[in-house]
Amino acid sequence: MSWLFSSKGNRPLAPLTSLQQQKQRQIESLKACHSSIAEIQKDVEYRLPITIKNLTININILLPPQFPQEKPLISVYPPIRHHLVDKQGVNVTCPIVNNFTMHSDLGKIVQSLLDEFWKNPPTVAPNSGSFPYMYGSPSGIPAYTHSAFPFLPSYPTQESNRSVPEPVPGIYSTSKAAAPSCGLITELPIPVPTSEVGINGFTYKMPELPDTFPELAEFSVSQLSEMVEQDDFLLEQFINLPQLKQIITDKEDLVKNIEELARKNLQLEPILEAKRQMLLEKYELLTQMKGSFEKKLQRQHELSESCSLSALQARLKVAAHEAEEESDSIAENFLEGKTEIDDFLNIFMEKRTSCHSRRAKEEKLQQAISLHSQYHAPL
Repeated sequence: MSWLFSSKGNRPLAPLTSLQQQKQRQIESLKACHSSIAEIQKDVEYRLPITIKNLTININILLPPQFPQEKPLISVYPPIRHHLVDKQGVNVTCPIVNNFTMHSDLGKIVQSLLDEFWKNPPTVAPNSGSFPYMYGSPSGIPAYTHSAFPFLPSYPTQESNRSVPEPVPGIYSTSKAAAPSCGLITELPIPVPTSEVGINGFTYKMPELPDTFPELAEFSVSQLSEMVEQDDFLLEQFINLPQLKQIITDKEDLVKNIEELARKNLQLEPILEAKRQMLLEKYELLTQMKGSFEKKLQRQHELSESCSLSALQARLKVAAHEAEEESDSIAENFLEGKTEIDDFLNIFMEKRTSCHSRRAKEEKLQQAISLHSQYHAPL
């Protein structure tokens, strides 16, 4: 009956090579470093989204075919400003990635990158456009778009040919130059802003521009064509526009407000300097009080150590031993006839009484220590 369950197609899987085993260990280490890492393409591409100070960064990890003999390619999106990435703000070029070997740990490398990003948060690079792909899509394999990040451009899969394709110029070009944030009309008294958001988050509402100019309705087409070639006439017409006059008025009001605010700041400068000097004095006093407190704390610790139960027990044991030795010395002197019997009785009884009293106190203290250790922390 074995032929009923057997099949020619069922063959045992080929054992993994040493390189494949090392690659799997590196991938397992990478998955263990962070719980939210996503597998874009099995054994080839992985993506890790992190959020640092309201900035979401995606770390893309590409594993070459000969990985781990070849180092991984780690990139970030969107482009950032950080000392671990290149000038374009995309590829991670730190030494721990460049010096990758077969004995390196990919999970620890990625974790060290995350730690460095947390210590020194990156900033978004200006004029960051689409992701500058380093790899083209292999033939027949579409680019992968992760379902959890629909707002990100798709990451193409990896291929063996890593050359950057040159852009093919078309007959018609649809690319346009970026508009400047602040345009300047020649010989006008002030620059005309083209953006509502200014420096330091200041918001300025531009006046509404009319669709038609009634002042020019009475001119013919030929007259208007002649006026277009007259720069002085056009400049006069622009300056007399009520919208431009409104902008000039707003600018003057803004300058007055800035000057008034500057005067108030100058008036507050002596108060700020006095507060600053007071803060320095308070800080110096705090430093002195801290030093005094630390000395007293050290003294208190030494006294508490000298008055602990274990220290008292040791002192009682030493004192009892000294009293016993003195009493033995007095007894030897009496036996040798160096001391009278009346003096011997008085001194010997005093020393012996002191010795037994100290030993009794030591034993009671030992019992107290043993009882205390059963219910409290050791002394």
